[in-house]
Amino acid sequence: MSRKETRETAVRLDGITKRFGEIVANDGVDFTLESGTVHALLGENGSGKTTLMSILYGLYDQDEGEIVVDGKPQEFTSPRDAIDAGIGMIHQHFQLIEPMTVLQNVVLGHEPVSGGLVDEEEARVDIEALCERYAFDVDQHLDTPVQDLDIGLKQRIEIVKSLYRGAEILILDEPTAVLTPQEVDGLFDLMRELTEQDRSLVFITHKLDEAIEIADEITVLRDGEAVGTVDAADTSKAELARMMVGREVLFDRTEREATAGTRVLETEGLHVQGDRGLEQVTDVDMRVREGEILGIAGVQGNGQSELVEALTGLRSVTSGSIRFEGEEITETDRRERIERGIAYVPEDRQQEGLVLEYDLVRNALLGNQTVEPFVDGWFVDWDAVDEQAHEVVAEYDVQPPDPSVRSASLSGGNQQKFVVGREINHDPRLLIASHPTRGVDIGSVEFIHNRLLELRAEGIALVIVSSKLEEIQQLSDRIAVLYEGSIVDIVDPEEVTEQELGLLMTGTEIDRSGVSVKQQSDLPGEP
Repeated sequence: MSRKETRETAVRLDGITKRFGEIVANDGVDFTLESGTVHALLGENGSGKTTLMSILYGLYDQDEGEIVVDGKPQEFTSPRDAIDAGIGMIHQHFQLIEPMTVLQNVVLGHEPVSGGLVDEEEARVDIEALCERYAFDVDQHLDTPVQDLDIGLKQRIEIVKSLYRGAEILILDEPTAVLTPQEVDGLFDLMRELTEQDRSLVFITHKLDEAIEIADEITVLRDGEAVGTVDAADTSKAELARMMVGREVLFDRTEREATAGTRVLETEGLHVQGDRGLEQVTDVDMRVREGEILGIAGVQGNGQSELVEALTGLRSVTSGSIRFEGEEITETDRRERIERGIAYVPEDRQQEGLVLEYDLVRNALLGNQTVEPFVDGWFVDWDAVDEQAHEVVAEYDVQPPDPSVRSASLSGGNQQKFVVGREINHDPRLLIASHPTRGVDIGSVEFIHNRLLELRAEGIALVIVSSKLEEIQQLSDRIAVLYEGSIVDIVDPEEVTEQELGLLMTGTEIDRSGVSVKQQSDLPGEP
């Protein structure tokens, strides 16, 4: 049975088509949002989800099709038109001015005026009434600069801002991307409260579990087209994945025997400073062995980036030591670590993994100008580089399948596949990967996961940093949880729940009484 009764239609999109040059981002899409419900818009990156909702919000004009809101056809030429029609959009990257207070951000552009001056007291009363109605805790921080608040609270501020402007229809674009499981639960509670107050919500996501949990209906987009709409209560992850990808996708953690051998990487008492001179990594001890995947979990900004940069030779260590295959490498640079066999998939593919103006052939050489088989004496062997580029493009299904194209012309997901393939194909002894599947589709996620597990089976050591807890649990043999630059625990992925991981990521201790002997033996990181 459907979670919702028959309701009035809040939004209807008929035959929406949007082109960007030769690219068709939306192709004749129909979409209906019923009043007082959550409708998930599900699809892979690049499937057209955000483009479709950007049209509804007035950021883009459609080339074809009609927008109907509350039974009235609309022509939005700007977000102001959409806001006036009662539509608000909470973007994946928050639209907040960090140095300004919460109150100033909420009323910006819609300030109540009295006697020619902004009436902050009237604004305060209105905002506090909103917070009371929806059980927000934002009103406690109205005079606090936004830059001093955590991610979850910033997201609530964005929602309050839309409600303050009179939004009856809210579009949430990938709202859980940077939240802990506890923050996701809080967001979902708020979304349910909003629908009970007859607000209508569009939930843009690529996370199957979350779509099933929170939505009443789910519409799947693939390659800019609407594949279909299903009742969330009557579907499954497998069905949604088939709709998104067009084939079966495996989700379960693969059973595998422990094959870990000798230590490959170890750190002792590692301290690392960030760009502003503040310590970001504090007294980290960790060990990774042959044929083992060590996952690193943590809320973004808790030292993961600085730790990875120290391990790969991109950032100096304040104190402590790093050893690779038993040899001290603390003072060695990135070049030497590449030559020793330490490969690296960076967090930001565009800033760190590619030169966007280079074609894929030249990008295949990046970082490996002195490594065989790409050097012939003092010169680069471009035939070998070209062969490598073709192999990566073919094996990792990089689109378009042409190594001569500029990397800037590729979608983010295809850029990611190329970077991952390039690093894996260099036959590393150790692979350090930050967010290896960021921005890639479900099918490619499955392929990359399988490739990483193949490396593990071949005896390669891997360190994987990911904001996706499901990914960390599926891949890892052990999970190190980083909080404020320190490892607060190292846990067995088969023993710990996602909720417990979320608590550890916020610095909260969990009950360890049920921890297995295997897991206890791994603390604090000693195999």
